[in-house]
Amino acid sequence: MKAILIDDEKRARVTLSLLLADYCPNITLVAECENLSEGVKAIRKHQPDLVLLDIEMPGHSGLELLDFFDENEVHFSIIFTTAYNQYAIQAFKFSAIDYLLKPIVPEELADAVKRLEKQKHKLENYKVLKENMQQDNLTKIAVPSGNSLIFLDIAKILYIKGEGSYSEVFCSNGIKRMVSRNLKNFEDILCSDNRFLRVHKSYVVNFDHVVAFNKSDGGSLELENNIHIPVSSDKAQLILDNVQIVKR
Repeated sequence: MKAILIDDEKRARVTLSLLLADYCPNITLVAECENLSEGVKAIRKHQPDLVLLDIEMPGHSGLELLDFFDENEVHFSIIFTTAYNQYAIQAFKFSAIDYLLKPIVPEELADAVKRLEKQKHKLENYKVLKENMQQDNLTKIAVPSGNSLIFLDIAKILYIKGEGSYSEVFCSNGIKRMVSRNLKNFEDILCSDNRFLRVHKSYVVNFDHVVAFNKSDGGSLELENNIHIPVSSDKAQLILDNVQIVKR
């Protein structure tokens, strides 16, 4: 695989090039660039399989890279390198895009490269990432379904039901999706969004769509469209902590 490295910090470029040589022997580094303009020229010249791209650089953000190419020119995958905050990390997870958090851990670099050897990112993933990074709140999540990735509007998710290694995502527009991601994975990804809470071993709920909490019969939540979700006994207090109680 041919790779290009784009990072404005020389030390970061040297470190990453050494890591690639030691931990990714199947990668041939064909160019190192210190800004996005140089990177675009190098990509057009070398036609790489992989671009390792820093996000924060003077002049242009790494997220703008694809703005320089027509869709039919994008035959490479991107692994972003970042020292960004937790919000940005969630954006990467939601978009199903590989990223490496600085300082880079060699094993994580090797794992990211192996994943891309098996399946390249699709252009739509990068569009979702850019959209999420530009919003005050993350707006979409990319989830695997069969051999495809589907993109769901987070605000429209009513609840997610775990089914072993799979999950069913139920949306307010009536759409239901079976995805190859377990409920714990959804819980981890959505943990920073205070709209979502795991209320049962089998359910994660979007509280924007909760209508009522029934404390009888072990507890249950009523959602829009007269949907009822069971609540584990140990989650009742978490639910009360998650909503504002209006006192009489």
